[in-house]
This record gives sequence, C-alpha cells and structure tokens, in this order.
Amino acid sequence: MSDNGGSAVGLLSYETLVHAVAGAMGSVTAMTVFFPLDTAKSRLQVDDKRKSKSTPVILAEIAKEEGFLSLYRGWFPVISSLCCSNFVYFYTFNTLKKVAASGPGKPRPSKDLLMGVVAGVVNVILTTPMWVVNTRLKLQGVRFRNEDLHPTQYRGIFDAFSQIISNEGVGTLWNGTLPSLVLVLNPAVQFMIYEAMKRKLLHSKQQLRTLLRIFLIGAVAKAIATTATYPLQTVQAILRFGQYKGDGKGGLMGSLSTIFFLFMERIKTHGFLGLYKGLEAKLLQTVLTAALMFVVYEKITAATFRVMGLNKKLKH
Repeated sequence: MSDNGGSAVGLLSYETLVHAVAGAMGSVTAMTVFFPLDTAKSRLQVDDKRKSKSTPVILAEIAKEEGFLSLYRGWFPVISSLCCSNFVYFYTFNTLKKVAASGPGKPRPSKDLLMGVVAGVVNVILTTPMWVVNTRLKLQGVRFRNEDLHPTQYRGIFDAFSQIISNEGVGTLWNGTLPSLVLVLNPAVQFMIYEAMKRKLLHSKQQLRTLLRIFLIGAVAKAIATTATYPLQTVQAILRFGQYKGDGKGGLMGSLSTIFFLFMERIKTHGFLGLYKGLEAKLLQTVLTAALMFVVYEKITAATFRVMGLNKKLKH
C-alpha cells in the first residue's frame, strides 16, 4: 500500500485523496448530528447581552422564540464550509505525513504538530471567506439581546458573497484571519494528541477495533485543544460577524490592536471568564463532533483501503 515516490507522489496519491474525502465525510456527518450545539455556541459568543448561560436553556429559548428549525439555521453554508475546510486540512496533513514517512526518522509528536500547523495555515488562507459568509448566514434572522447588533439580510451563499464584497470590500471576506492563523494550533494540537494516542495503542498491539476507543481518543484530543484556544475562537467569531466596536483598524487580517481591544472589552464587560462564554456549548459540540468525525473517518478509510487491497489481489 505504500510508495516511495517522494513529495509528488504524496501530493497526488490516491491514498491521500481517500483520507481527505473520509475526513470531509466524517466532519459533515458529525456536524449534522450535533449542529444545534454549534448554534448555541455562536449565540453566546456574539450576543453578549444574553443572560442565560446553560446550553440546554439557550437551545430551549431559541426554539421557543424562533422555532425549532432555527436551531439548524445556516446548516447548509456551515456544512459546505466544513466539508471544504476538512478536505483541504486532511489532504494537506496526510500529504505531509506521507512525505515525512518516506524520509529518515520515526513519527513523533513534534512532527505531527508541525504538519498540523502547516495544514492549518493552508486551510485558513483558502477557506476563511467561506467561514465569514457562514457566520453571517448562521446569525441571520436572530433575535439578539444586544441592541447594537443588526441582523443581516442575505438570500443565500452567493448573495452574501456579493453583498459583502460590494458593501464592505473584498478584504472583509478575510476578517478574523489573524486569530484564525493562531488558531491553527487547535487542530494541530488535536491531531498531535490523536496520532500519538493512536500510535501508542498500535504499539501495544491494542488495535483500534472498537468504535468506543476511536471515539474516546478523538474526544480527549479535541477537549484539550479547544479549552486551550477558546478565547481566540470567541474573538474570531466576533470579527467574522463584522459588527464589533473597535478602533476601526480591522483591515484584511484583523489588526492586532482590534484583537487586543476585543479581549479587553470582553474582560471589562464580563470579567476574565467572559472570554470563555459559550465554552460549555463549544466543548459539547466540538468534542462530540470531533469524536464522531474520527469514528466515521477511520471506518471509511479502513473500508476503502480494504477494498483497494482486494482489488490489488484480484489484479495479480
């Protein structure tokens, strides 16, 4: 199943494509199952006048005030963005992993972390415009507690792109890029922990035979990564929504001064713990989503490679 064709083979490898498709499918499946938790998280991050803090209470309020289907508002743009984002990330990460495997040295957590960071940077640059649009659509029609927030009026993904470019400039599509680039540490740490735990199980000959084992590894990896980087995720969500009150220097990358202003404003208004507002919903959503994603990912790749192996045997 392995080849030693170098970086070119790693980039064009069928195996790498399988990993990318499986990662995208896994993320879409998992996000669809746990999407209402993401809705609760987004409301808590952006609408800072909302007094309710418990995830179940937030979900009940949204369903009562705006209807049950509002819990799935913005599902399509989120799924579209997530599918593209995870395809890019898994493809880049596994390409680098394949190239590294053909070189000297054994797999190490430090290598996994570096590969995760590079894959994250590529992903952020290519997919941030989709996430900006997805945040706008997800919060469209919301009943905000904060009167300073004004709901957007877009007819769909393409109309959102068109309006943002026409009214706010093309650079707005990369709002929040700077915190996003820092946040590449989130999936990088997640994959580093996941790969290290998986290698340990394989080394001890405890094969990943059960869905529960894969689920637990993915959950632990994501929980650590999310908790460590959550304050930046809050700032990222505010920048993407595009209605923050800063020093007017957001620009293409989201200036350091604006990010600093948002941190200080959040702490001033809600205290230090305000940086972690919505963490409960975020942990529930991302941990469960990541765990289920890895289950689907591992099963799809294993099944596909099994078929590939059978096909090779049939050819000989």
